[in-house]
Order: sequence, then structure tokens, then C-alpha cells
Amino acid sequence: MANRNSFLQPRPFLLLTLSLIIIAIAAASVDGSDDGAFSRPPARNVLITPHARAESEPQQVHVSLAGKDHVRVTWITDDKHVSSVVEYGTTEAGPAGKYEATASGEHTKYRYFLYASGTIHHVRIGPLKPNTVYFYRCGGIGPEFSFKTPPATLPIEFAVVGDLGQTEWTQSTLQHINGSDYDVFLLPGDLSYADSQQPLWDSFGRLVEPYASRRPWMVTEGNHEVESFPIIFPHGFKAYNARWLMPHTESGSSSNLYYSFDVASGLVHVIMLGSYTDFDSHSDQYTWLAADLAKIDRKATPWVVVLLHAPWYNTNEAHQGEGESMRSEMEELLYDNRVDVVFAGHVHAYERFTRVYDNKADPCGPVHVTIGDGGNREGLALRYHAVSAPLSLYREPSFGHGRLRIVDEKRAHWSWHRNNDSSSVVADEVWFNSLSASEECWPRKGGNVDGGGGLSARVGLDEL
Repeated sequence: MANRNSFLQPRPFLLLTLSLIIIAIAAASVDGSDDGAFSRPPARNVLITPHARAESEPQQVHVSLAGKDHVRVTWITDDKHVSSVVEYGTTEAGPAGKYEATASGEHTKYRYFLYASGTIHHVRIGPLKPNTVYFYRCGGIGPEFSFKTPPATLPIEFAVVGDLGQTEWTQSTLQHINGSDYDVFLLPGDLSYADSQQPLWDSFGRLVEPYASRRPWMVTEGNHEVESFPIIFPHGFKAYNARWLMPHTESGSSSNLYYSFDVASGLVHVIMLGSYTDFDSHSDQYTWLAADLAKIDRKATPWVVVLLHAPWYNTNEAHQGEGESMRSEMEELLYDNRVDVVFAGHVHAYERFTRVYDNKADPCGPVHVTIGDGGNREGLALRYHAVSAPLSLYREPSFGHGRLRIVDEKRAHWSWHRNNDSSSVVADEVWFNSLSASEECWPRKGGNVDGGGGLSARVGLDEL
């Protein structure tokens, strides 16, 4: 049966325009690159992923963490009469559909000018066992899916990528990520690049479903999610909030634009901040962040990770200074609570800084990483400012993805994988210690555990 919104799908001339957004990029070597012969990849065509299932069958299925031992399953149907029910269990049910548990949830939909979304279902399931594969079916019809819950202890591995989009590079990046197992997917903003063309949200959901239905995807908003319009949609984020419901209520946040969650039995605390909602010291987000950080016991939670969209530190010419106002308001909060690492997107390139605070190297500040290189349609940000102070340790305008593997309470390994077409190349990697283990950084508390902060890095094959 034809999709009832097919008349609202992007017109051929629009698709042709999008598919012709290609940036010619000259081959050049880049600071920190270990391969002087490597050529910058150009942007690639936008992919439109069609709806190939019946109206009552689930599409755009994705899962996200939703509080202790729970996961939220989200999907869309064109048939508004489908129940918001998820059947699930640890045994593959197949055609028989015999599952161990059932959970009911809620559904919503939205309009954006002439566009009307399908029915968007959200069902919270659990409690679930850690490090376990669950099989599930959405709405009592359609294919069976499966996902694996994160482990109850360390090690744990995050796949990290920003500015994902839906291009041929996006597809390649996702395939590279899927080529090696991970536990949780982190995306610091700019998901679909729909930019008010709502059918592109549907296309994005179908593109990422094979990945987002199998591991929890935790996202925060970027500028391309705003989609505001004066008077009619003044507050923005209509599609984002309806489609990508994150555990903000579970973390005490009043907004889906910022929230936090724990993994590995609370050994890792992840905070997702909103670059495009109020963040000054009188804002709800600031108040929530201060309270969220104050609850953390670093003896029980040695790792604190933050994600946001607009980077606070950036030597690329693109988007210079756009994160500065947020940095000036919130950086001290993160510093005082010894946040370990901050991931950002927005700049379409990769860059890793040393530990930094207030524009200076500081052994008690977080490591800042820009990873806005997932595969967006706008191409790469090629030009960097010359820097005299060595705050920026590695920078390269290439598509790719990152992996954060937290090995134990003291050590973590970060690697950036350049998207080199058919293969994924580790171009930058670094080991660093949790700041909770640094006596230098907790002078009034005498140190939480033995050990020190600071970085030991390996770029390519060279020790720093």
C-alpha cells in the first residue's frame, strides 16, 4: 500500500539539487595526519531511504536508555490504529511470536505546515538484565528486532559521531561503526539535516534503523534540529522532540533538550547538554546541570562525560566563537566537578585538545574533542587557524567516527577512525586517566583513589 504522505515526499528537482551538493576538495596534508598522501574526501550524494513496509508495520525503529534497567523503544506507523505495545524476551520468537513480557506506552504525532507525521510510538520496557540480547516486536506486527543492553560493569565502549546526516558518507560511517561491537551510540547533535523538509526525518529514521534498533542511541540537538518559524513554530524542535524522546524526565530535566544517564551500574555518568536552549546562570538548564553534577559521588562514579553541539574550543575557521557564550556560563561548573571529557559536533572536522580550562592547558580540565564528521551533506570544514599555544593536539578535516572505551575506574582509551571509503583507519588515539583518580585535582578531599590525571597520547605510531 502506498505511503499516505507520498505526495509530500521531496520533489525530484529538490532531490537532484541535494544530490548535486558536492564540494571539490584538493588533496593536502593536515596537522597531525600520519599520511601526507591522504586526500580529503568530498561530500557525497544525499540518500533517500524509501518506506518498504505496510502501513501497519513498524518503521524507523530505534531504542534509547530510559532510566535504571530500562530501554525506550520508538517506532512510527502510518496506520493510526496500531497499538503502542512492545513484546519482548531473551529468546528469539520468530514467526510464532511467543515473548516473555509485554509493555504498553504512548503515542503522538505532529504537523508541520502541510506535513502530517505518522503515529510515533514510545514504549518503555524493563527492568532488563545487563549485557543481554533481547528480541522484540513492535505493535504486534511486522519483523522481529533485537538489541543488546549495556554491561553492568566496565569495560564499556561508546561509538561517538556528530553531524551524521544521510549521505553516502553517512552510510559508510555507520557500516564502519557496525564492523566492531560497541555498547552505546552517542550523537552530539545534527541528526537528519531535514531542515524543515519533514519527509527527510522519515528517510533518516529508515536509514539508521538497522543500527539504532540494535544498540541504544543517545542524542542531543544541534542547530539543524531547531526548525523554528516565526509565530507559527516559534519554539522549534517540533520534529526532534516528537521523534527522539530521550530520558529527560528520568534524569530530573524538564526539557528533552538536555538530560543525563548512567551506564555500567553508575560507574559512568553521561550528560547531554543543549546548545540551542537557554544556558545562562539563571536558566533552567544551568540550574538542572548544577544539581545533576552535585549528585555525583566520584568514588562511586569515576567517569563523567559531557556532550553538546557547538564546541567550546575550536581552531577551525568554521563556526568560530559560536560556543563561547555557553562556555563562559557553564565551563566553571564542569571544571569544578572534574568532568573528564567533552564531545562536540557542529564543525565538520575532527579535533582533539589537551586538558583545558579557561583557554589554558590545565591538568584538571576536561579533554575537549570535536567530532562533527559523521557524513553530513554540507561537506568538510577544511581551514584551520594557525595556533601558537599547543592546546590543539590533533586536527584533521575528514569524515569518520570515534570510540571511547572506558577500561576500568582509572583508564580510558579514545580513538578516532578516519572514514577512508571501504576501510576505517585509526588516525588518532590517546589513553587518559579519570580525574577522580587525581590527588592534584581534588586537594580538599585528599584524592579519591591512587593515581594521577593528565594525558599520555599516541598519534599514529608516535608517542607524545
